[in-house]
Amino acid sequence: MRRSGRLLMGLCPFHNEKTPSFAVYPDSNSFYCFGCGAGGDGVAFLMRMERLDYVEAVKALSQRVGMQLPEDNYDDGLAKRRLRILSANREAARFYHEQLKVPGSPGLDYWLNQRKLPPQIVKSFGLGYAPDQFGALIDHMRGKGYSLEELLAANLARRIDKGEKTYYADNFWKRVMVPILDLRGNVIAFGGRVLDDSKPKYINTSDTLAYKKGRDIYALNFAKNTANGRLILVEGYMDVIALHKHGFTQAVACLGTALTRDQAQLLSRYAEEVVLSYDADEAGQKATQRALEVLGQTNLKIRVLKLSGGKDPDDILQTYGAEKYRQLLEGAANEIEFQLLAARGDLDLSVPAGKADYLREAAKILARCSQIERDIYASRLSDELQVSKEAILAQATQVRRKDDRKQERDRQRELMKLQDAQSVRIDPRRGLYPAAAKAEERLLGLLLRHPDFYLKLRETLSPGDFVTPFNRELAEKLFARLELGQGIEPELLTGHLSETEQNEAMRMKVSCENIANPWQECEGSMQKLLGEREGMEKINVNELDENEYLEMFAKLKKG
Repeated sequence: MRRSGRLLMGLCPFHNEKTPSFAVYPDSNSFYCFGCGAGGDGVAFLMRMERLDYVEAVKALSQRVGMQLPEDNYDDGLAKRRLRILSANREAARFYHEQLKVPGSPGLDYWLNQRKLPPQIVKSFGLGYAPDQFGALIDHMRGKGYSLEELLAANLARRIDKGEKTYYADNFWKRVMVPILDLRGNVIAFGGRVLDDSKPKYINTSDTLAYKKGRDIYALNFAKNTANGRLILVEGYMDVIALHKHGFTQAVACLGTALTRDQAQLLSRYAEEVVLSYDADEAGQKATQRALEVLGQTNLKIRVLKLSGGKDPDDILQTYGAEKYRQLLEGAANEIEFQLLAARGDLDLSVPAGKADYLREAAKILARCSQIERDIYASRLSDELQVSKEAILAQATQVRRKDDRKQERDRQRELMKLQDAQSVRIDPRRGLYPAAAKAEERLLGLLLRHPDFYLKLRETLSPGDFVTPFNRELAEKLFARLELGQGIEPELLTGHLSETEQNEAMRMKVSCENIANPWQECEGSMQKLLGEREGMEKINVNELDENEYLEMFAKLKKG
């Protein structure tokens, strides 16, 4: 965050962006993002960041400062249902783990003999077995007081309709079981693996009130305590368990999905560096590329481990042991080196065509690097391929300029879409008169940045000239303060404007930050608004039939 007047501005934690649009208002203990529209107070912020409901967020904040919440009759039904699911998951995890103690348990044989896990690892991870009985878990859970509806809500049971009859069966059966824990140690989901070659090989808990795919990281509750700034990200929980067995306790995994932005942000809160250790097959390499793109949106350092001698981390560990994996880990390539190796592929660099193809791809990679990195890797490529360093740097610079222009166009286009959608939600009439509304917002934004413009505008423009009700009301309040010689800085308007008006005022002000000739732009926007207003006054909407009105609406929206 950086200070901007009485505000703090920074990159939004809730959507991808490169230009700061996230504002914190210390005076009112609130925040607002002008890019995605997220906003609220400290409780709302924690709800978004930690994925908590309101009551849970209040409890977490009160515990942080040592406050005792009073008991009341607040109806927190959603929170209660979520807590009930967590309770059911915890009991189910106990049941699955106890099944390992049954004489001749196939699950115990799998974990101890096939996976060669020590009992302490089996216990620490709460590993278990779902027996070969359709209703074993249901019977156990019903005996513990859980209803079928609760088991269905937790995705521990499933409903089967056959004709006029309905049956209920365990969601997991005849599988070894891996409980998924969140950062607080709650069992939020399960993964199950078959013991033979039947399909599907893995099944996982579907989304519930307690679990959402793509949000949590497996084993982060363990790894965060030993990470020491570095986490190893692998594809599945079996790889994580194998790595922890061999002492690599900073290993974590995604949960049955490609790495998401939520997961990347979660990783960045507990590490400074992430080493990608995905499988060596084609699917694993594609997943690595996707993960690089997502992790590239964070401030994490990224390295990629190239598996040699095995198809996945577990295979390396079983075949060569922990020392081999440790050597691979220490020699892991950084993101740039990995991408250059991938670009090289099967190209024949001994012929001019192969060399040219490789350098074109390499230039695209270097274009995304820092200036120092470009210089270093351009020197390496020059020595390796006998091509001048200057030519490589020139090609990379050309690509970077082209990419920068495209990204800026895309960013502005996306930002305008977000702002337009948000403004239409605030004032639906803006969708009917988009040109006039944009001129109004530009006028108000410039006025907020240059209050002295009011003396030049007051003779020509009044709030009554504004077309959209929201902007007209905001203009009335701002013009009234200016008429009395009072300031209109958004951060000084608390109490005079509603929260929505204050947030919109700040957005309008920020949007006018880099205008080269503000007064010329102000005059142009005023003429545009007055022209639009004059054109609309020639149309008496009340005299139009439905088809004429719709035709006028389409023309105005298009124009």
